[in-house]
Amino acid sequence: MISFQNTQIAFRSKSNSDLKHAKLMYTIMGNPTMVKLGAFFSNLALKLHLPISSIVKKTIYRQFVGGEDIKECESTIDLLYKFKIGTILDFSREGQDEEAELDKTRDEILATIVQAKDNPKIPFCVFKPTGMVRFALIEKMAEKPENMTSDDKAEFQRYVQRVDTCCKAAYESGTPLLVDAEEVWIQQPVDDVVDAMMAKYNKEDFIVFNTLQMYRHDRIEFLKKAHQKAKNNGYKLGMKLVRGAYMEKERDRAEKMGYPSPIYPDKPATDAGYNEAQQYCIENINDIALLSGTHNEESMYELVELMKKHNIDKNDKRVYFAQLLGMSDHISFNLANEEYNVVKYVPYGPVKEVMPYLMRRAEENTAVAGQVGRELRLLNEEIERRVI
Repeated sequence: MISFQNTQIAFRSKSNSDLKHAKLMYTIMGNPTMVKLGAFFSNLALKLHLPISSIVKKTIYRQFVGGEDIKECESTIDLLYKFKIGTILDFSREGQDEEAELDKTRDEILATIVQAKDNPKIPFCVFKPTGMVRFALIEKMAEKPENMTSDDKAEFQRYVQRVDTCCKAAYESGTPLLVDAEEVWIQQPVDDVVDAMMAKYNKEDFIVFNTLQMYRHDRIEFLKKAHQKAKNNGYKLGMKLVRGAYMEKERDRAEKMGYPSPIYPDKPATDAGYNEAQQYCIENINDIALLSGTHNEESMYELVELMKKHNIDKNDKRVYFAQLLGMSDHISFNLANEEYNVVKYVPYGPVKEVMPYLMRRAEENTAVAGQVGRELRLLNEEIERRVI
C-alpha cells in the first residue's frame, strides 16, 4: 500500500534552505494571532502603497505562489514535472469591478490555455468566476433575478461570453478547463453557466469541469442530478471535488441572516460526504472524470483503493489527484512516485493581486485542525533525516 510518510520522496524537490523556509512559514501559521496581525498589516500597507512587495515575495509568497506571471512560473513548472507532477496555472485574481479588468482576466486565462496546448506539463487550466464578473452582479442574479435590469442582463451576458470564449479555446486546444466554486449564495448562476458550457463542449471529451465544495450537505444530490442531466443530454461530466474554502463565512452568514447552515455540522460528516462523492464518480467513470483536490490523507488513500477495486489504471486520464503548491507535498510527491496522475495548483500574479489568496491560505492552514502540525512534523523529520 502507498505511504504518505516517506519524507525523502515528499521533499525531494526542496533544498535545505527551502525546508527551513517552509518550516518558518508553517511555524508562523501555527500562531493565529500572528496570522491575523500579518493579514491586517499587509492589507494596511498595500492600501497605503508602502513598499512591502519584496518582503511578501520572500516569505509567504515564496511558499505558495509560482511567480508574478506565466514566465516566472516556468522554473516551478519544470521542477514539478521533473518529479512527474503536472501544473495548473491559477491566475489568482478576483474581486474586480471594471469591465476592462474583467476582460484582462479573461485574456490571462486564454494565455494559460495557449501555454497548456500540447504541453504535458500543464494538463489543466482553471479560472475563478468572480475574476470575470462583478460579485455584486452575480449576487443579484442569484438572490433577486426579478430585479435584474436590462443593463444587468446585458452585463451578465458579457460574463457568459467571457466564459464561453475560454471554454471554446480549451475545447480547441484539447485542454480541460476547471471552473472554481464560489460562495453558496452566488453558486447557482455559476453552476447554470458551467452546465451550459459542458453541454456545448463536452460532447466527445471531458473539457469543462465544475467544482463541488463538499462541505455543503446538498452536493451529493447535486452531483447525482448533474450526472443524470449529462446522460439525458448526451455530454460528459467533469467534476473537481474540494472540501471547501469559505466555511466560517458561510456559517456566520447563515446565522446572521437566519437561514439553515448549508455546511455539514462537523468534520466527520464532511469527510463522509467527500468520500461518497469520490465513490460515485469512480463508479460512473465512463460518464464522469474526477479531479480530487484535497489535502486529506484518508480521502487520497480511499481514492487509490477505489481505483484498484474498479480496475482503473493509475495513469487513466479520467482520474487526477490535486494539491496546492506549498502544501501536502507528502501526498503529491508520493502519489506521483507511484505513477498516479498528480497536479499542483500553482497560483501566480502580482503581489497585490494575490494577497487575498495568500491570506486565505494562511487562515485555512491555521483553521484546519492538525494541518500546520502535520506539515511541521514532516518538515522536521526530513530536516533531521538529512542531518543524520
